[in-house]
Amino acid sequence: MTPRSFLLTQELADYVRASSDAVDEVLADLIRETAEMAERGEAPGSMQIAPEQGVLMRLLTTAVGARTAIEIGTFTGLSALCIARGLPADGSLLCLDRSEEWTAVARRYWERAGVADRIELRLGDALPTLRALPAEPAYDLAFVDADKTGYAAYVEELHPRLRANGVVLLDNTLREGRVLDPQDESDRALAELNAALATDPRWETALLPLADGLTVLRKR
Repeated sequence: MTPRSFLLTQELADYVRASSDAVDEVLADLIRETAEMAERGEAPGSMQIAPEQGVLMRLLTTAVGARTAIEIGTFTGLSALCIARGLPADGSLLCLDRSEEWTAVARRYWERAGVADRIELRLGDALPTLRALPAEPAYDLAFVDADKTGYAAYVEELHPRLRANGVVLLDNTLREGRVLDPQDESDRALAELNAALATDPRWETALLPLADGLTVLRKR
């Protein structure tokens, strides 16, 4: 079949963003500060999600009626901010990350956006923290944007903790196209996970060519 999805030019990327909900001043400042950190070598700029992906994540959070969410890999907080904005006022988001430095930036912007009361941040290795949570359905939505070799384990641990029809979002599942010809352990891990999820009866799976690949899973 002829492909209908494609990599965007800068002009088309600008058009996509202009044709979606606008990025407000808080998000714009966070994106700019993170980019400046990357320029100074204080953070990898490629770890921040694309603005249009943030718009979609907020929309999905609201559309599925999520009240509880969990995020693995927070960085400077853009994805968490978008998810938190999609939650109701009494909703909650649990963020797992290892970096006190980068999440300190996140905390400032969560406060500024007025969503800090919806977000709990736990610092430390994500997998043992996740495994320490009760193995019972508690979350409506999950977002994973952390070490790629850990994705398979995160998905396994999230499954029992996700409610029926709950949604998991996995970032960077195209690895800039390298899933077709894996170059390192992270590429291979994602290629193997993509193949496994496509036939896993526990999940309804769609890999979207958004940004660097966004896989959407629905717990059956």
